[in-house]
Amino acid sequence: MNKMPKVFVGVSGGVDSSVALALLKNQGYDVTGVFLKVWAPDFLPCDWREERRSAMKVCATLDVPFITLDCEAEYKKEVVDYMIREYRDGRVPNPDVFCNKYVKFGVFLRKALEMGADYVATGHYAQILNNNNVFELHESTDKEKDQSYFVYTLGQHELSHTLFPIGHMTKPEVRKLAEKFGLPTAHKKDSQGLCFIGKIDMKDFLSHYIKTETGDVLNTKGEVIGTHDGAMFLTIGQRHGFTITKKTGDDPRYFVVAKNLDKNTVTVASKEAEADKVYSIKEIVLKNLHLISENKKEIDKKISVRIRYRQQKQSCLVKKEGNGYHILFDEPQSGIAIGQSAVLYDGEVCLGGGIIEKII
Repeated sequence: MNKMPKVFVGVSGGVDSSVALALLKNQGYDVTGVFLKVWAPDFLPCDWREERRSAMKVCATLDVPFITLDCEAEYKKEVVDYMIREYRDGRVPNPDVFCNKYVKFGVFLRKALEMGADYVATGHYAQILNNNNVFELHESTDKEKDQSYFVYTLGQHELSHTLFPIGHMTKPEVRKLAEKFGLPTAHKKDSQGLCFIGKIDMKDFLSHYIKTETGDVLNTKGEVIGTHDGAMFLTIGQRHGFTITKKTGDDPRYFVVAKNLDKNTVTVASKEAEADKVYSIKEIVLKNLHLISENKKEIDKKISVRIRYRQQKQSCLVKKEGNGYHILFDEPQSGIAIGQSAVLYDGEVCLGGGIIEKII
């Protein structure tokens, strides 16, 4: 009788990872639930103990082993410190991308393999397909929940040792399975990320590391209409975090369309058309491009790109120039920030992507 593969399943205390664990156990895999302990600042409440208890209850319900893996050092260095540096430099990082790269599919995968596991598994909404021994990353069946954008940094090694058990399901189907399995997380609200990130106001967190500095808020004509506490704290598209002091009759809702770190100013607009007219973007540059298949021929044709999570994919061409990769949009874009991830797709296949270094 063949021995079933050993799988370390990342359990966060949420419903998605709980169902992933239950499905794999039902399929006969030798599963162990693993809670990833990450760093959190002393000045903010972090309910990791409660999440850990929730994960333990799931494992107890399913009668599977449970362990805790300390990932604090890696999380602090590769996710938190990186995020602070990027914001300080006026860029807009995506901590979820780096958490997946360095923690979930970095230290977790490495330690799991060292401890004898054949695979790691998570509750991500994405799919992995083996196409003639080339592992492909596909979008989830549930397009509203699809998380391929956040795991585009995975390569052949990571994908060959990873399982996404719920990637072919919709969220309602996952909830129903949680009830069927009798999981204590069946009716738990969706989590917003690892520990504190996603559960706090980013400016409140960053202000402990980056000094606030009052600056001007400008309209698209260059007129001063308000104030803010530091351009580095604001992101493109943000609709809060600044004060409009020059009121108009209709008091429209403004959002950030540009920022100048040297002058510590941010420019806001109240209408998408106004922003598109003034800040139309036709091209961006990625310093490095990660291709999941390692086959550069995949980008020698018309493909599509997503520059924000849940954004509609935009048709584009990729052109290599010097050390960078230029993404040329078919239709002009707006609301792009340096530091964001640009993720490439061919239909539902995620090809890879990179960090935006320059906007043209």
